[in-house]
Amino acid sequence: MKRVFDLAVAIVVAVILVLPILIVAIAVRLTSPGPALYWSDRMGRYNRIFKMPKFRSMRIDTPAVATHLLQNPDQWLTPIGSFLRKSSLDELPQLWSILKGDMSFVGPRPALFNQQDLIALRTEKGVHELVPGLTGWAQVNGRDELPIPQKVQLDAEYLQRRSLLFDLKIIWMTALKVVARDGVSH
Repeated sequence: MKRVFDLAVAIVVAVILVLPILIVAIAVRLTSPGPALYWSDRMGRYNRIFKMPKFRSMRIDTPAVATHLLQNPDQWLTPIGSFLRKSSLDELPQLWSILKGDMSFVGPRPALFNQQDLIALRTEKGVHELVPGLTGWAQVNGRDELPIPQKVQLDAEYLQRRSLLFDLKIIWMTALKVVARDGVSH
C-alpha cells in the first residue's frame, strides 16, 4: 500500500511541479558553474548504496561530507544555495528516487555513505530495514538540530508506529515546517 501511495503521489506532484523544477534547474545553472543536480551516495534500505539527486546548493569543489562537518559551511554555498536549502527546493529531484523505489515520501532521511555512526546506530535499532524518506519523524521533531542518537531514537519510534495515517501526519507536519522554515540549516 505504501509503495502505491508513493507512486501515485509522486506522479501527481511531479506533473504539478514540472515548471518550478525546470525554473530551479535553470537558476542553479545560471548562478554557478557545474551541473544543476548533485548526485550523492546515500544509504538505502538494508544499507545498500543508491544515488540520490538534489539541486546543487553548494559549489562543485565542496568536500563530500555532511554539512555539519564542514568548517564554515556558508563559504561553500552557491549564490542561491541558502535559499534552496531554506525553502527545501533542493529536495525536489528526490521525486525521481521515490518513483524509482529507492526512497519513500516518509521514512528515515537517507544517511550519507560515510556517516558510519548514524548507519551503525540505525542498523542496531533495525531502522536500516526501512526505505529512506523525503521526510520523516525525526525531521518534523528537530531536523538538523538533533544529535544523531536522538534522530535514531525517533527513527526507531517511526519503525514501530508506521502506518498510512502516521505517514499522512508526518507529511502534514513537514509542510507546516517547510512553510515556517522551521529547523532548517543553511
